[in-house]
Amino acid sequence: MSSSTQPGDVVRRLVRVGERQGLDVESLLRRTGIRPGAARCEDVTLAQVAELTQELWILTGDELFGLGAPVPLGTFRLVLRSAIHVPDLEGALLRLAEASATLPGVPPLRVSVVGALAEVEIDVSGLDDPDHLAAELLATLVHRLAGWLAGRRVGLRELRLPWPAPPYAADYEAVFGRHPVFGADRLALAFDRDLLRAPVIRNEEDLAGYLGDQPYVWLATRDYGSSVADRVRTILERGLRGRWPGPDDVSAQLNVSTQHLRRLLRAEGTSIGRIKEELLRDAAIDGLRRGEESVEELARRLGFSEASAFRRAFRRWTGHPPGTFRAQDRRSGTFRA
Repeated sequence: MSSSTQPGDVVRRLVRVGERQGLDVESLLRRTGIRPGAARCEDVTLAQVAELTQELWILTGDELFGLGAPVPLGTFRLVLRSAIHVPDLEGALLRLAEASATLPGVPPLRVSVVGALAEVEIDVSGLDDPDHLAAELLATLVHRLAGWLAGRRVGLRELRLPWPAPPYAADYEAVFGRHPVFGADRLALAFDRDLLRAPVIRNEEDLAGYLGDQPYVWLATRDYGSSVADRVRTILERGLRGRWPGPDDVSAQLNVSTQHLRRLLRAEGTSIGRIKEELLRDAAIDGLRRGEESVEELARRLGFSEASAFRRAFRRWTGHPPGTFRAQDRRSGTFRA
């Protein structure tokens, strides 16, 4: 699956899947509002692509469209439920790897650390997937899920794909924020290893909404730093090193009014205050894990007037007081390849 800048490319491949499965493709296209027999599909919308994908999931009874060993409907939902009940992105990816080793039909996934990079490898060699549709779906799912779980950008440093460059090769950069290496020996996504420590900020309620908007959110979301929230986050990060920019400061740097900026962020489901809280939470967790400061010193560095206020905020963010979190983190250790 691809959140292609040319949705027609995705539709053509979905149609070929439907034809291979013996489905009434023309009827399927009519139900989704796509002109049957259209040669180019230039006027297809992402919403129509999402609806067509959902129809194929239902009709094939398979979350990989019958392009490999069966993956029963609901499998990915089950996997994602396990991925939110961990402290950080490392734990979530390891949960995905564990699920791939035990659930039928799910292509094996491996997480490793190589130098400064964390790598997620997906073994798609067992798929009968000539158009690479299922392989792209898996790569998109992993990348989008990682960013959603952590509530932040997961910029790819490498993207390796084990097939030749297709006619729509330029679209991959729009989808993943990284032009891939085609003809690689495996499918792999790599990002800065420090992101493994990014805390998982989602809960069951968040997941219900996320799952209810699939696959549209995979198709429409661009999570490689182009959103207004990402630009605001970059400006607010300066507050971790000194004075926090206020709403007027942020809006001035983005050359919009403060009221308009609030509307833009509300449309993306966030706010300046929420982004600031996320930055403080991440910095607090990172500081506790490094263990170079006392709780009181860390609270002062992050701008809290009293350590007690920091402790209350940290418990609200993580469900644990700082001392308990630090002790648990030391006992559990961290993942290594």
